Amino acid sequence: MIQRVTVPSLFPPPTYSHASVVEAGTKLAFLAGAVPLDADGKLVSEGDPVRQAEQVIANLKEQLFAVGSDLAHVVSTDVYVVSSEPAVLSAVWDVVEASGLSTGPHSSTLIGVACLGYTGQLVEITATAVVPEGAGS
Repeated sequence: MIQRVTVPSLFPPPTYSHASVVEAGTKLAFLAGAVPLDADGKLVSEGDPVRQAEQVIANLKEQLFAVGSDLAHVVSTDVYVVSSEPAVLSAVWDVVEASGLSTGPHSSTLIGVACLGYTGQLVEITATAVVPEGAGS
């Protein structure tokens, strides 16, 4: 069971919760950063953070499926964007919102960074998710 908490004494978050609490005994999946590479390992859409974010979400869905989970069971993410421009970070966040990740809403941090691991990479998302009981892995 996931309890999503918005703390009344803090600012009202736009599309995420301040905290997610998972009952002890629940199976969790800690996912490596989803990156904007296609099935052949090639970078998708160099220079386009929005298109890269879409590929990252698609890859994140595959990671979740492989462990028996899905976007609705994500409790926490870190969204890394190579930019210091709030408009670019917001454009990537719009992709996250449209994906269904914010349905929970889950706890998330949006982070502008100087660079990521692959040349030309602009977006990466790490995630923690609940694996529902009875799901295969």
